[in-house]
Amino acid sequence: MPALCACVVAYFAYYAVHGDRGLVAMKQIQGEIAQAEGVLNQLRTEREDMERRAQLLRGDGLDRDMLEERARLMLNFASPRDVVVKLPKLAEQEGAGQQK
Repeated sequence: MPALCACVVAYFAYYAVHGDRGLVAMKQIQGEIAQAEGVLNQLRTEREDMERRAQLLRGDGLDRDMLEERARLMLNFASPRDVVVKLPKLAEQEGAGQQK
């Protein structure tokens, strides 16, 4: 009888540590939660930034600089006062690097 009780206790102790809901699984789930919270904080920051920028484009508080920036970006225009520097394409850079 004592050996049977010891086996039952050992069985439950093993699954308390290594089972689906054991201590090892709890540590893994806590790590996943921490990682998900980090992603959530990053997405909240991005959303707040987007909301701030969108607020500047609303009619009641229209920011002319933000409107001009968005129009240039969407229409691919540049002001005559802007300095445009053309960079070589990435494929040309890779080809030049392979020839050396």
